[in-house]
Amino acid sequence: MPLDFTKHFVAVPMELKLKNNTGCSWRVTVKLMNGRVTLDQGWATFAAVHEIHIGNMVTFKLLTPDTLKVIIFDDDGIEVVKMCGKHDEAFAARD
Repeated sequence: MPLDFTKHFVAVPMELKLKNNTGCSWRVTVKLMNGRVTLDQGWATFAAVHEIHIGNMVTFKLLTPDTLKVIIFDDDGIEVVKMCGKHDEAFAARD
C-alpha cells in the first residue's frame, strides 16, 4: 500500500477489516515493511478465497478508520462478486 494512501488514516491501525461487495468482512493485520504499509495475516486467505490473481485490479476505499471496501475486477474489467461460504467463516470478521 503506498504511503500516500496512509495519509487518509488518522493513525495506521494494527488490524483492518476488509469488506467485499456482498457485505462479507475479513480481518487482516497491518505491517510496516521497507517503508510501506502491507496487509499481512489474513490477506493471503482473502486473496485465495476471492481468487485474486495477476491481471486482476483491486480497489480499496476507506469506509471507517479501520475498514476498507475492496472491489475486485477480473482481466476483462468486470466486477467480481464473491458470496461468503461456510468455509470462509473461520477468517470472517464479526461485525
